[in-house]
Amino acid sequence: SNTNRTVQMGRRAIDAPGEAKPDWWITQELANRIGLNWTYGGPADIFAEMKEAMPSLDNITWDRLMAESAVTYPCLGPDQPGEDIVFSDRFPTADGTGKFVPAEIIPPDEQPDAEYPFVLTTGRQLEHWHTGSMTRRATTLDAIEPAPTAQLSPADMQKFGLEAGDFVRIETRRGVIELAARPTGGIPEGVVFLPFAYVEAAANLLTNPALDPFGKIPEFKFCAARIEPLQVTEAAE
Repeated sequence: SNTNRTVQMGRRAIDAPGEAKPDWWITQELANRIGLNWTYGGPADIFAEMKEAMPSLDNITWDRLMAESAVTYPCLGPDQPGEDIVFSDRFPTADGTGKFVPAEIIPPDEQPDAEYPFVLTTGRQLEHWHTGSMTRRATTLDAIEPAPTAQLSPADMQKFGLEAGDFVRIETRRGVIELAARPTGGIPEGVVFLPFAYVEAAANLLTNPALDPFGKIPEFKFCAARIEPLQVTEAAE
């Protein structure tokens, strides 16, 4: 399933080469070798067990997924489409109502300052997912975005005297990387965006591992940084 609550049928595109085995088979072999006695015959059996433990899969059967390819949960009947809204009538509470709790804004752990005046944020690109372990092996996608770039506002590019493709050094209190810069209209002044799919310019060498005090989520999306234009020849050395 995905974050839109759509359960999707993933079909094999090609036969596995040589003696390669599917992930479910490998996992089952490992389980059996430590004495668990798993006897799944394939993904359909695994899905059937998931349905026993996950009410969200009610009315979504393996046969239905085979026929329709995707069904969104919650699904109110075997012949009903999935619901666009999760809680259309009530919340799963005793009285059906939700509770709103006011929260104060917590400032970032690390703010820009005179030494590190930029905000560094990271994220995905359309062409590359997460670390690029699959998408960077897709020749079409990798041809579109073959190398890491630091995305800056056109105003900041002009301020530094940069043209698209010129190299910059980005430094935080944790590390330094060097990569090409490019202007992006949606980036505000004072912000630099790094995709995190490129090991050769790994964004998390720079990011802040400080944890949110409540959610315990690392603050990888906000930290202070500074930018230094480089000569292309210097960056290539």
